[in-house]
Amino acid sequence: MKRLTSILFALTILLSTTAFAQDFKFGHINSQELLAQLPDRNAAQTEIEAYASKLEEQQKSMEDELNNKYEDYLAKRDTYTDLIKATKEKELQQLQQQITTFNQVAMQDLQQKEADLIKPIIDKVQKAIDEVGKENGFTYIFDLSNRTVLYHSTQSVDVTPLVKKKLGVVQ
Repeated sequence: MKRLTSILFALTILLSTTAFAQDFKFGHINSQELLAQLPDRNAAQTEIEAYASKLEEQQKSMEDELNNKYEDYLAKRDTYTDLIKATKEKELQQLQQQITTFNQVAMQDLQQKEADLIKPIIDKVQKAIDEVGKENGFTYIFDLSNRTVLYHSTQSVDVTPLVKKKLGVVQ
C-alpha cells in the first residue's frame, strides 16, 4: 500500500511538472491596423459613406422644407387669422418632430448598416487568426489594438503577416 501511494505521488509530481514545463507560444496582432488594410473593409466603408450621404441629403431636404415654410409663415403671419396661424404653427412643429424622428431612426439605421457590412469582414479575420493560431501552434494571440496587453516581449510573434497571407492580402 505504501508503495502504491509512493507511485501515485511520484506520478502526480511528474504530471504536474510536465504541465508547467510545457512551452507556450504567444503571438500578437493589431486587428485595427489589419482591418484598415483590407480591400473588403475599404469597400464597406465606401458603401457606408454613400449610404450616410443619402441620409444626409434627405435630412437637408426636410430641413430646407421646414425653413422655407417657416420663412413663409414669418412673412405672412400678420395676414393670417388666429386659426390659420395656429394651423401653420402646428404644421411647423410636426415637421420639426418628423426631422427629429428621422435623425434618430437614420442614426440607428446607419449603425445597423455598418454592423451588417463589417461583421462578415471581422468574422473572416477572426477565422484567419484562428487558423493561423492552430496551424502554428500558438497558445494565445493577443490583440494590441484594444490595449488590453500592456507589454509584449520580443518572444511574442507578430502574426499579422501570417494572417494577411491567410486572407490573401498583399503586403
